[in-house]
Amino acid sequence: MHHDQFIGQLQARAHLSSRGEAERAARATLETLGERITDPLARKLASQLPPEIGEHLHRYAAPDGHGTGEHFGFDEFAHRVAEREHIKEPEAVFHARAVFELLGEGTTGGIMDHVRESLPPDLRPLVDAGSRGGLSHG
Repeated sequence: MHHDQFIGQLQARAHLSSRGEAERAARATLETLGERITDPLARKLASQLPPEIGEHLHRYAAPDGHGTGEHFGFDEFAHRVAEREHIKEPEAVFHARAVFELLGEGTTGGIMDHVRESLPPDLRPLVDAGSRGGLSHG
């Protein structure tokens, strides 16, 4: 999937009014994910994404090159995405769900299974929920 396709699909699925909003949603979700997962996993995921999208996974890598791999759950993830997008948390969660849905469709080799398994149980439904229907988390 190319950058323009990714952003266009995200704009449609997340019901965003502009490509700029879709760019912000992608950036906010991926920067936050990049803080949560290890650098090797972030690199594997980024390698399957358009460079302009994948780069957001590396914005907060630790100086030693091993990534941050911070430990935080659903509430903190939602808070960070919302803060980065300058929106309310329920909207940020919905946008993140759409981003994860596109990541699942645009990657191969089970990379999203690895991402999902690296996350705490309360964050996994965010990866699985998609852009339709409800979300139940721990």
